[in-house]
This record gives sequence, C-alpha cells and structure tokens, in this order.
Amino acid sequence: MARLGVNVDHVATVRQARGVRYPDPVMAVGMVELAGADGIVAHLREDRRHMQDRDIRFIREIVQTRFNLEMAATEEMIRMALAIRPSIVTLVPEKRQELTTEGGLDVVKFLQPLKKAIQRLQKGGIPVSLFVDPHRAQIKASREAGAQTIEIHTGHYCDAKTPAQADEEFKRLLDAVGEASRLDLEIAAGHGLNYVNVSRVAEIKEIVEFNIGHSIIARAVLVGLDRAVREMLTLVK
Repeated sequence: MARLGVNVDHVATVRQARGVRYPDPVMAVGMVELAGADGIVAHLREDRRHMQDRDIRFIREIVQTRFNLEMAATEEMIRMALAIRPSIVTLVPEKRQELTTEGGLDVVKFLQPLKKAIQRLQKGGIPVSLFVDPHRAQIKASREAGAQTIEIHTGHYCDAKTPAQADEEFKRLLDAVGEASRLDLEIAAGHGLNYVNVSRVAEIKEIVEFNIGHSIIARAVLVGLDRAVREMLTLVK
C-alpha cells in the first residue's frame, strides 16, 4: 500500500503573501498527521518564497511520521540538512523565475556534483531521493549517482491537454517505473497530482509513495485540511 506525503509549502505561501505569522505550516503538520498522512514534505527554496528556516527546524522537532526535506544540492542546503537530519532528502532543481519546480533534475549532466552531494548526505545518515523526469537515462544516472530512491516527475502527465496526450505520458511513466524497478530503486511520484488524475497513477503498484501538496492545500481551503487529506488518502491507497 502506497504512502502519502503531504507537502505543506502552500500553507506558508498564504502566510508569506501578507508577511504575517499565520497560517503556520508548522501547525498544519499535526493536523495532517492526525488525518492519517504517512509523512510531511517541505521544500526550503534558496529564495525562501514560502517555507522559512524556522519552519523547517520546528517541523523536524514535532513531526511524528516521516519528514522529507526537498532542496537544491547547494552547499547551504546540504549543511542545513546535515544539521537537522530529516528522514530523507529529495534533491530538486531550482530556478528563481519559476512558479514551481518545472521539471526533474538533469542527473546525466550533473552526475558528479550530485554524486558528491549524495555521498555527503548519506555519510550523515540521511537517505537521498532524486526528483527526475520519466526518462530511462535520468533513472540510470540516478542509480549511478548513488540515490536509493527516485521521485518521478508526473507533471507532464498531469498537464496533458487531451486523452491521447495523457495516454502517451502515462506510458512514459510506466516505462520509467519499469526501469527504476529493474535497477532496484524505491519509487515515489509527485508534481501536479490532484483528486482527478491521481487514481490512474495510484494503480501502478511499484510506486510506494505519493508526495502531493498544492491540490490538498487548495481543497482544504474549501473543505478543511483533515477532510482534504483523508479524501486524498482514499484515492492513493
């Protein structure tokens, strides 16, 4: 049965829009866990557009399940991860201009620096996942870099404009999952998944974790955080 990791970044997005102290993503953590989520996800960006250093430290102190820290493979972030020791780190690409993470890491291009970052984190006792597009070359490079887990970027499938395009992107996901499974990588999935499109992906038995944020927080505005998490759990599991 797959796990659900809930990304609380967009609770902080609402807070930062006004520069006030609420809503607090740290307070959301307990509610998400009580609703049955298997883990908490948070992305500390270089520009600190939503989550702040204080949020990450407090989440690490109070989380009762599993804390997945998403971050770029920069010296600053590696040092922070080694200091707070999350349950797992997911390395993601970052661009200052993007609204959200637009694609997976280019592990093929940046294999050696990523390998060094992974070794440092693993030496500190932190497992590492790489956020990658559903391409065989990137998945093979992820194994070569030393990652134990990959998170497959599902954004292109979720953004498909037609059923035919969705089918084509879904086949890419299946191909990527098959390659990752052959290489004995643990497989997670995330980005763009919502209450309409997640069910098809959740049927892929090799995917052991779904990391979902925006759609859950958006639904929580209308129905409450507890109900939003429970409804997504029903679809994922």
